[in-house]
Amino acid sequence: MTAYDVLAIGNAIVDVIASVDDAFLVRHDLVKGSMELVDAERAEKLYADMPPGVETSGGGAANTAVGVAALGGRAAFLGKVRDDQLGGVFAHDIRAAGVDFEVPAAPAGPPTARCLIVVTPDAERTMNTSLGIAGNIEIADVDEATVAGARVVYCEGFLWDRPQTKDTIRHAMRVAADAGNKVSLTLSDPFCVERHREEFMELIRSSVDVLFANESEITSLYEVAHFDDALQHVRDDCELAFLTRGAAGAVVVSGDEVHVVGAHALGPVVDTTGAGDQFAAGALYGLTAGYDVATCGRLGALAAGEVIAHVGPRPQHDLRELAAPLL
Repeated sequence: MTAYDVLAIGNAIVDVIASVDDAFLVRHDLVKGSMELVDAERAEKLYADMPPGVETSGGGAANTAVGVAALGGRAAFLGKVRDDQLGGVFAHDIRAAGVDFEVPAAPAGPPTARCLIVVTPDAERTMNTSLGIAGNIEIADVDEATVAGARVVYCEGFLWDRPQTKDTIRHAMRVAADAGNKVSLTLSDPFCVERHREEFMELIRSSVDVLFANESEITSLYEVAHFDDALQHVRDDCELAFLTRGAAGAVVVSGDEVHVVGAHALGPVVDTTGAGDQFAAGALYGLTAGYDVATCGRLGALAAGEVIAHVGPRPQHDLRELAAPLL
């Protein structure tokens, strides 16, 4: 018997959200509405000057694991934090959401990754992200029994930016495949695709069973201008692909089988953060629960529709209750 439905591997990031005035942006030379990668020293200075706010565990793969658990699935997360304040926040928060997280906090090295989000009175969000120790996942951090005991191992494309993490992902994928389980990859970001296109293509063709990508990512991967052209390519390269298209819904591709899934609106769009992460959560829950791929796509659309109806990247309503009519 498998221990988990989904094991998600990705960057362990703490989101720190606080309300500030415009003077804060001027004082720290921040560009309103931007997202900037910063080093640990600058992140510490910003964090020290931020007023009290909300601190919550984040990161794309971690958000997906939380969504799987919210639907009633058994989920675990593999990521890396330091033994610092934010590392404690991350571990407590993700466990409280029903996700197993057993990687010990590192006693040395860079600090826990954080995304510092300041919100000005005009509701603009300005983000500064320091990846810290999150991208330092090593093969030694991978518990092979946990990987072999998960129906699906879901990997975050962002991890491909560091050589040692590439080796870790490849190792986890091999362990999962040897155990007869499914391997899934999310492309994460079109710029990430541009940086690693050839390696991603090789990985998808050799090791990935279930691919997640949005329209920009999949057209970038195949270097085509039109979504339909990318769809024709991806059907030959992996067993199953979930391709999201924002307000246009999603397309599920499995060989000659193609399903168009409409967007599932639960109200006005408030914040699109986490839409792709929660789509993956719904789809993966459906797959591991034995539903057909069209239903999996509809579950993904429902979970995405829930998360964009409020601020924040994780479910706030009872997803099991919302999903019951579909199942």
